[in-house]
Amino acid sequence: MYMTTWLEAFAVAWSRSASYTVECEDYVHVVEFSPFESGAAGALLAYGGNQYVVVGTCRFQEEDTEVDGIEYTTLRVFHHGVRVDAIAWSPESRLDALPKQIRFCTASADRKLRILTSDLQDRHEVKVMDGHSDYINDLVFDPREGQQIASVSDDHTCRIWDLDGSQKISFLLRSPGMSVCWHPEDAFKLMVAEKNGMVRFYDLITQQAILSLDCGLTPLMSADWCFANTIKVGAVAGNDWVIWDITRSSYPQEKRPAHVDRTRLFKWSKANENIFATTGCPGKINSQLLVHHLGHPQPIMIGSASVGAGLSWHRTLPLCVIGGDRKLSFWMTEM
Repeated sequence: MYMTTWLEAFAVAWSRSASYTVECEDYVHVVEFSPFESGAAGALLAYGGNQYVVVGTCRFQEEDTEVDGIEYTTLRVFHHGVRVDAIAWSPESRLDALPKQIRFCTASADRKLRILTSDLQDRHEVKVMDGHSDYINDLVFDPREGQQIASVSDDHTCRIWDLDGSQKISFLLRSPGMSVCWHPEDAFKLMVAEKNGMVRFYDLITQQAILSLDCGLTPLMSADWCFANTIKVGAVAGNDWVIWDITRSSYPQEKRPAHVDRTRLFKWSKANENIFATTGCPGKINSQLLVHHLGHPQPIMIGSASVGAGLSWHRTLPLCVIGGDRKLSFWMTEM
C-alpha cells in the first residue's frame, strides 16, 4: 500500500512528457538504437510493428546545434509479414561504406529469426532461421565481428547461430530465457537471464556456465549487462529492480521497488554507468518509464507514456526511447 501511494504521488509531482516524439504508421512493439558506430552523423534506429521494420537515423540538438529538437530520417521500410518481438543490430552496419550496409536480426511471433541485410538501394536479403519451438524473447549479435547471433526463448534454450542460419551451440536452460547479452570485448563470454531469477555467464569455448547470480525474486522479466562497467549487472523481477557487482556476491548489492503493476524491461545507459531505465507492464498508472541513478534513492525521472513497448538507450547521449501507439517517444536525461 505504501509503495502504491508513494509512487502515485511521485508520478504526479515529477512525471513529464517526452522530450521528442516521432510519428509512426502503426503500433511500435520494439525499438532499438544501434549500439555501434555506423560512420554516420546520426544514430541508427530500428523499430518494428505488426508487419514491418523501419530503419532510420536520428540526430538531436544536444549533439548538433543546427538541429531543431530532433531530425529523424527514414532510410528504408522492410516488409516483415509478421509481428516483430525483438531487434538486434549487427556491428557490420555502416553508412560510410560503399556500398552502404544495414544488417539486423529480428525475432518474430512465428518463433523464427530473420537476418535482414540491405545496401539501401537494390540489394535486399532475408535469411530465415528456424529452430526455437516457442517465443523468442531476446537476441544479440556478437559485438566484435558480427558473425554470430545468440537468442533466448520460452523453450528453455539459448542458441548460437552463424550468419548462414546454422545453429552452432544450444544451452539447455532451467526456465524461459528472457535476456541475452554478449561481453563487449570478450567474444567468448555470454550472459543469459532466466525467468526463474537466475543469471548465468557462459564460456562459449567450454560451453559451460562459469558464474551465476541469484535475483531472489520471480518472475525475472529482463536483465542487462553494463557495458560501461562490466562488473555491473541489473535486472527487473516482480515489482523491483536489482543490481549486482559480480566481483562481490552472487546476490544483489541493491534492490528497490520500482513499478506498482510489475516491471517489464531493464536497460543500462550507454553514456553513464550509474544510470539505468526500467519500464512497467501496462497498467492503471500512466507513467511507465522510470530513469534511476545509483546515487539517488528515488527515480531521477518519470516519463509519462500511456502504453510503451521496447526500451533502448542512445549510444553516446543520456537519451532513451520507447515505442507506443503510432509513435516513438524520446526522453533526454540529466547526467
